[in-house]
Amino acid sequence: MPESVDPPPPAEPRYLVITPARNEAERIQHTIDAMADQTVQPATWIVVDDGSTDGTADIVARAAQSHDWITLVIRDDRGHRAAGSGVVEAVNDGFAAVDDDDWEFLVKLDADLSFPSDYFARCFEAFEEDPTLGIAGGTVSNIDAEGNRSVEPHPDFHVRGATKIYRRACWDQIGGLRAVPGWDTIDEVEANRMGWSTRTLPVPIDQLRTTGAAAGQWRNWVKNGRAAYLTGYHPLFLGARAASRARRSPYLTAAAGLLWGYGRSLATREDVAVSDATKRYVRSQQMNRLLGRDSIWR
Repeated sequence: MPESVDPPPPAEPRYLVITPARNEAERIQHTIDAMADQTVQPATWIVVDDGSTDGTADIVARAAQSHDWITLVIRDDRGHRAAGSGVVEAVNDGFAAVDDDDWEFLVKLDADLSFPSDYFARCFEAFEEDPTLGIAGGTVSNIDAEGNRSVEPHPDFHVRGATKIYRRACWDQIGGLRAVPGWDTIDEVEANRMGWSTRTLPVPIDQLRTTGAAAGQWRNWVKNGRAAYLTGYHPLFLGARAASRARRSPYLTAAAGLLWGYGRSLATREDVAVSDATKRYVRSQQMNRLLGRDSIWR
């Protein structure tokens, strides 16, 4: 009898990583070290320096000399952080610089993260096990100045914007990202409406700066309120969310900021950033949640 031959190991997934970075010189080396230590290496990692003035680009350039899969893209300084839109504009510039069309996953990754060497390997295992999984990412812990870890509560379907992995078929179907606050929820509700599942995975990843710290808590929560409006949130659901936030730190700052940001956009009749079909989907899911029925908001 002929000798049995073991089947070859499955090919590692080809993935691209795009990282927008603005003034991250104090933290980005942690992210570089974590990426270099991955058991499944990216085909390409494009770091988009978004007008940094603190030497971020120099750190990335030195790393690129040691790792040929790192590419630095430099954008002109707009003079300020543009919450939501600036991140997506940087990601889009990075995506435009991709010259490799042979990829299965696209990763949006922040420049202030640290994660274990098997982070991507474990995430891709989840994609392999669930062909309907369109968007996923690890469980993000915020690290404060004293080194304390905390995980922000969020719906099961939500994947924190700091680390998002898109299956290519899902990315193509949702048409990329919207350059507005709330982009990291809009992508998910669009994907869910189209039949994809989205979820946070039990794979740890640390964010070395608290979400919203760069902009300040008040501005961050006002932005979140506007983002909720742009995503098509139902007013009743937004009110319930504000009431819930009032019971957690930063207490009234978060609740008032949500209501102010949403109310200002409502008063000025700002255009929502989603289609009518997606807006109806979002509001029906939110009303289901308020009425105790099954919903992606759980």
